[in-house]
Formats: sequence, C-alpha cells, structure tokens
Amino acid sequence: MLFPDTVNDAYKQIRPYVRKTPLEPAHTLYTNQREVYLKLECLQHTRSFKVRGALNKLLSLDDEEKEKGIVTASTGNHGMAVTFGLKQLDVSGTIYLPETVSERKLNVLKRYGANVQFFGDDSVYTEQYARKQADERGQVYISPYNDPKVVAGQGTIGVELLNQLPSLDAVFVPVGGGGMIGGISGYLKAKNPAIRIIGCLPANSPVMLESIEAGKIVAGTVLPTLSDGTVGGIEEGAITFDLCRQHVDDWVLVEEEEIQAGMKLLFDEYNLVVEGAAGVSVASFLKYTKANPSADLNRVVIVLCGGNVDVEQFKRLVF
Repeated sequence: MLFPDTVNDAYKQIRPYVRKTPLEPAHTLYTNQREVYLKLECLQHTRSFKVRGALNKLLSLDDEEKEKGIVTASTGNHGMAVTFGLKQLDVSGTIYLPETVSERKLNVLKRYGANVQFFGDDSVYTEQYARKQADERGQVYISPYNDPKVVAGQGTIGVELLNQLPSLDAVFVPVGGGGMIGGISGYLKAKNPAIRIIGCLPANSPVMLESIEAGKIVAGTVLPTLSDGTVGGIEEGAITFDLCRQHVDDWVLVEEEEIQAGMKLLFDEYNLVVEGAAGVSVASFLKYTKANPSADLNRVVIVLCGGNVDVEQFKRLVF
C-alpha cells in the first residue's frame, strides 16, 4: 500500500457517508505533563469504526461486482458496517458470523435487515469459510481487515486525528485482525515517524502480538474475552501482519478485570457506553503509563473503537 495517498483517497471517497467523529479531552486522565484525548469512533454510524473500511471497499466495486452481490465474515461490527454500506448503495450480500457472536450484535444485524449465516466458533474459520463461499459463487469477498481498501478506509481515522490534533505524540489502538491499527499507523508514520503507535490487546486473545513475536502468523491464544470485537485468529497471509510489524512501537496486554475497569471509567467519568474492545484501549493506556511514568508522551489519543455492547452485560460490568 502507498501511504498516505491511498488513505487520503479513501477519505475523499467515504466522506459523504461517514461521520467525522469527535476528539474529546479526557480531563480526568490529564497530568501536569500529559494531555489525553478520546477519539469517539463509538459514535460513528453503526457505533463502530468499521463503516470506514467497509464503505471504501464497497465504493471501489464496479457495477458487475455489485450486481453479483458480496460476501463477508464478521464477529459483528464489520457485518453491521457492510450491511450499512449495502443499504446506502442498494447492493445485496451475505454476512457470515461465528456462532459465538454477541446477542446484541446479532439483533442489530437482524434489525438492519442483514442476510446472516453462521459457521464456526472462531472468526478465522468463519472468514475462511466465507471466502470459499464467495469464490464458489463468483462474488466479491470483503475481509474485515485483510484487504487494502478496508485498511485504507480504517486509516482515515488517522487523517482526522492529524486534522484535530496536529501535535499528537501517541495513539493507543485496540488490535484484533489489525485493520484499524494497520491503517492508522501506516498513515501517521508516513506523516510523522515520531508518533508512537501502541497496540492494545486482551490477554485472552493476543494473536497479533504472538504472531509478531513468532515472526509469522500463528494460531495463538483465543479465549473468551469481554473484547469480542478483537477476539479470534488472523487469516494466513494477512497484509496487516507486516503493517503491525513495521509500524507498531509498543504492545500492551490487559486482563479481563482491567478491561472491565476501563469500560466503567468511561461510563463514570464521561457517560460513554462502550464495548469491551474500547475498554481495552483505555485499560492499556492506564497500564502503559503506570509502567512508564516518564514516557515522553505529551498529547495522547485513545481510540474508542465501538459502542456495541449488550445492555444487560454492560449493567453487570459497570454498576
């Protein structure tokens, strides 16, 4: 991929369809030396950043590809994003979900009118099956992360960040398949290599970090986690692996109780209802800055990637 040109092109293409999400100061996280800001992708359409990548891919399709319909796989948020894009462009498609998809995300997909099918209990197997179905039908498969157009679309968060806070020093980004951090880091590093990119993962599913440490994509650890938006394996040959290896400066693993505390903090202090993956980035910021109190990070952004959380689960976690 050519950064930042492809990301700028993506931003021009998707801008009529997406929200420029707020960058809000998180005053309770400030110190004398550090300002902290929250990038509220939890307020994006479908309450997730995924709309950016899905729309960039859909808008790149020709009429023949659109006529045949598309296939995708998702743990929920990407499926919502694709369904949103399909509605905008009047295109048909099938969303494959793992059987472990959260009830809330499934219900939202159904309300959106999505054509959903189920396969497997790990997102990587669902992705493999969905890609096979697309190939057999001659349809376009839209990966949640392993696609240059999708990655470029997610990278448009970086465009907004530099417009909103040109002097930013570091960005904390939750990591699953690596599409968001791959796009953001590729863009920001091309613009300013000094910006630090910190990858944030649940200790129960740190597949990208385990792959980076192994020097290749591995099956890795996949256990149940509150961060259902980042759980699961990574598709073999994923373009995001090299992007993460090249551009991510530090990695942070957080435990389930730390994710819960992050979600609670965001609700108590900022009245924000977020999903577990957003709790991961806040928890990682707290853990990283505690372990590195002298880190030269004067202006920090924490990306809150989504707000699709089951209401009853959220009540149990924060009240």
